[in-house]
Amino acid sequence: MHIRAMKVDDLASVMKLEEELFPHSSWKKEDYLREIENNGFAHYFVLEDKEIIGYIGMWFVYEQATVTTIGISKKRQGEHLSKKLLGYALMRAALHGCEKCDLEVRVSNKVAIGLYKSFGFEEKAIRKNYYVDNHEDAYLMIKERLDDYGNDFSY
Repeated sequence: MHIRAMKVDDLASVMKLEEELFPHSSWKKEDYLREIENNGFAHYFVLEDKEIIGYIGMWFVYEQATVTTIGISKKRQGEHLSKKLLGYALMRAALHGCEKCDLEVRVSNKVAIGLYKSFGFEEKAIRKNYYVDNHEDAYLMIKERLDDYGNDFSY
């Protein structure tokens, strides 16, 4: 099992996962293509174990990292793979010079909120009606310091 940068050739597999995980609010292939090919701030990674089983996207904008998306195949959930993927991405952000990280998460997604809190993210605000599919609110969560990931290569 390993983590590597996402490539255009990965998009068919990523789109299958995206539709499995987020059927009502999935990103489009064009969104990923634009991020990978044209956004100099975007950094996308895939988790492979003979096939792509997870992915994460982040923006590194100066000292700020933002998690844009994360997903693990339903058949592999419960194996702590999202922890591995998020830890790796936070390490890459720290090595890139980012000092803190933010993300939005559905207020109903208790599993993800627990994961983010285990990494030191804190709920800072509520974004009302954030999600277009059902107008659910999102928590804005922030991890104020990434310097504790700069030398950890265990991911």
